[in-house]
Amino acid sequence: MVWKIAIIDDERQVLQGMKRAIPWDELEAEWVGEAMNGVDGLNMIRTTQPDIVITDIYMPLMNGLDMIEQLRKEEFPGKIIILSGYSDFEHARQALRYNVSDYVSKPISMPTLKVILNKIIQELMDVEERRMKQGELEYKLMLYEPFIEKEWVRSAVVGTLESANQTEQILPQPYRFWSNTNHAVIGIELVRDERVRKFSVSDWNLYRFAVSNIVYELARKVFPSVEYTELHSTRAVLIIHPESDNNEYTHTAMKDLSIQIIESVASYLKLMSRVGSGSIKSDWTQIPDSTEEAFRAIDMRQLRVIPPFEFYVYQREAATEEEQVALFPVKFSYELANAMKAVQKTKAQQLVADYIGELESQAGIRSEYVQMLGSELWGIISYCLYEAGHVLDDLFTNDQIAKEIKDLIQPDQLQKWLSEKISIICDSRQWKGSSKHRQVVDFITHYIHEHYAEDLTLAILSDKVFISRNHLSIIFKNMTGETFNTYLTRVRIEKARELLLERNMLVYEVAESVGYKNFPYFSLLFKKMTGMNPTDLIKL
Repeated sequence: MVWKIAIIDDERQVLQGMKRAIPWDELEAEWVGEAMNGVDGLNMIRTTQPDIVITDIYMPLMNGLDMIEQLRKEEFPGKIIILSGYSDFEHARQALRYNVSDYVSKPISMPTLKVILNKIIQELMDVEERRMKQGELEYKLMLYEPFIEKEWVRSAVVGTLESANQTEQILPQPYRFWSNTNHAVIGIELVRDERVRKFSVSDWNLYRFAVSNIVYELARKVFPSVEYTELHSTRAVLIIHPESDNNEYTHTAMKDLSIQIIESVASYLKLMSRVGSGSIKSDWTQIPDSTEEAFRAIDMRQLRVIPPFEFYVYQREAATEEEQVALFPVKFSYELANAMKAVQKTKAQQLVADYIGELESQAGIRSEYVQMLGSELWGIISYCLYEAGHVLDDLFTNDQIAKEIKDLIQPDQLQKWLSEKISIICDSRQWKGSSKHRQVVDFITHYIHEHYAEDLTLAILSDKVFISRNHLSIIFKNMTGETFNTYLTRVRIEKARELLLERNMLVYEVAESVGYKNFPYFSLLFKKMTGMNPTDLIKL
């Protein structure tokens, strides 16, 4: 950066002498203007906006102090050096009030002036560095805002927000309306059949992306305001905000929407799903209760409304005392999954200890129930790690886990068993140091899903996460099992397939909407990814 310096003095000899003597190149500075009185100096400074002003005090038309006072009223931010032939305490006191950087008596030696300029330029550099860091921080916050916002929604849904954040004033701007409406949760669980178990991590991410597209598309036709957020592995949540106070109408609409979700996911993706609905809440801080109810309905297979479809409605009075012990609680499972993905061994073990401690307070817990919980909790751990790109096969076999679970009789045995497994996993070299990489890849994949229609390259995204392109390429491949370009292509083609099936756009319009201006190239990629031409799909 080149620093701009202006000089104001009513003696032309002084002006010319300083212009010649200041080591401009050495200071990385340039002369931008001069004046011989305060009025001309004020106008010149307004025009050139120098970083440093060197000025005399006694000058015609307007003296230096009056000029400085006016500059400060106008919030001029530059540094000012007073170079005066008079050493006057009152003038020095005034200069101090106007935030002058230095007050020096004439004549001044060039070495002294150079020292003063060096000191002031260093101050300017420090300010600029702080400004750039602040700008970088603001840029990062702006960049990560959608990602952070999604995390906030997820925390609000599962009940992990700090209590201090559960006030109307803390609600992010897009969700302020939550304070003035009702809320209900529809829980969605994809069935882990043999086909699903064979998905690669990248396949699984893509299928979840496709499910979110389908759910959003269907939900927005019924409810004007909805949010969708994934929990872990096979579970996701749809939050609705019914405008009508007619709860019967809302429950009917939720039922119809849930059936549509089950049918569409099965038709388009060949995936089986279960859907549960929680009760309607009037306060947004009660949304986690509706979330728990939605998944309790699924877990306990309560009130299957239309027998051919796995859609369930929660009924508290229908639950047995044992089932009321928070079977597969959403908040706990979400926190456990996050702790495991972040390789937080102590936190994960404490979560398990707290949960099973609550379980032990209940009388008459049967061994079958303990074993069932063991299977479910192991499912959380193994699936959340699979989701993060880690497979447990190298550490444990399925037969080994099944045999050990059968030996669990009491809740304290379950806690000890899980704690040991968590230690083995977190202490394994395979997991150490990977949590930061997972956060980066999570951000990248979320960004791709939100911006797939834009001109995305690994170089562009490497700038956003402040990691070199080559290093990011390796991290992405290690975590997802495929290259960045392949993943981006798969996301675009999946979105294109969805748009083509809606039959609302021409094929070339679909191509452009997912980021391909070259239609023949789009057709080639579509055929490669799906096995058919895009024009064939719309004829089905």
